Amino acid sequence: MIITRTPFRMSFFGGGTDYPSWFKEHSGTVISTTIDKYCYISLRKLPPFFDFKYRVAYSIVENVKDIEDLKHTAVKALIKESKIKEGLEIHCDSDLPARSGIGSSSSFVVGLLNAIYAYKNVKISKSKLALDAIDLEINVLNEVGGYQDQYATSYGGLNIINFPKDSSIEIKPVCISKKRKEDLQSHLLLFFTGISRTSSYISKSLVENFKLKKDYLFKLQDFVKEAEDILFSNLPITDFGSLLDESWKIKKQLSEKISNDHIDLIYQKAIDAGASGGKLLGAGSGGFILLVANPEKHLQIRSALKEYVHVPFEFDSLGSQIIYCEE
Repeated sequence: MIITRTPFRMSFFGGGTDYPSWFKEHSGTVISTTIDKYCYISLRKLPPFFDFKYRVAYSIVENVKDIEDLKHTAVKALIKESKIKEGLEIHCDSDLPARSGIGSSSSFVVGLLNAIYAYKNVKISKSKLALDAIDLEINVLNEVGGYQDQYATSYGGLNIINFPKDSSIEIKPVCISKKRKEDLQSHLLLFFTGISRTSSYISKSLVENFKLKKDYLFKLQDFVKEAEDILFSNLPITDFGSLLDESWKIKKQLSEKISNDHIDLIYQKAIDAGASGGKLLGAGSGGFILLVANPEKHLQIRSALKEYVHVPFEFDSLGSQIIYCEE
């Protein structure tokens, strides 16, 4: 039995510039963190007493004899790539809902990859873990998306991730003081909008608009350096929120699918209640909304958004971990 724990990520600035169709021509950069909300994957050899070979439990339970009969495309692909011949039982449990902008699909793939490598007694680096997850999602499953989620969830922590044109991706930890990091965390609020969505169709619309929206993408990229400067200064964290507000307004110009009237109403309620800024996490159109506000404004904001689930959290710094391993 092997159990992995992989964090979800919270992206602040630069989202979109991590798409290969962008950074292979212009380079890209993002700043993000992981939080203490996790995807748990358990994997074990299935005893040979059942009339099925694979048992995969997530939102549904699949019991199949043939790998080709699995409906979960990522699990099917990973088992086939692993060349494991014996039967397997795989369970997925999550602290947050899927399709909600917190990198859940990449956390799942990274966590399952980590478990499979441990099952095969193979030591894997965080870089290799991220690259293998990217290869599966982009090249095998043909999903449209960026590269930041796989690196963020593999490495963990508050990082700037640079995407040079030659794809020699660099993870740069944001080494601010413990007090400054606590100050940042104390200003953040996370709410679930109640809307789950599939990000790939939003991502496709983003990619289609890249050539028409170059100036917006360059500006989103510039925000990463501005955000870093704020974090390393003595400026109030609310300035970080104001920068998020500016970034969110620009990001909405990239595609009409990024926001909608419902999301705009939630955001405006938060601003009216005292938030200095915020954004939807992930590609957009639903999921989780991140807000920045002085701690003394939090109660007022939570009251204004009382119909939505507030999710307390802390930062994670470890990335994907094997938390249990027994032969």
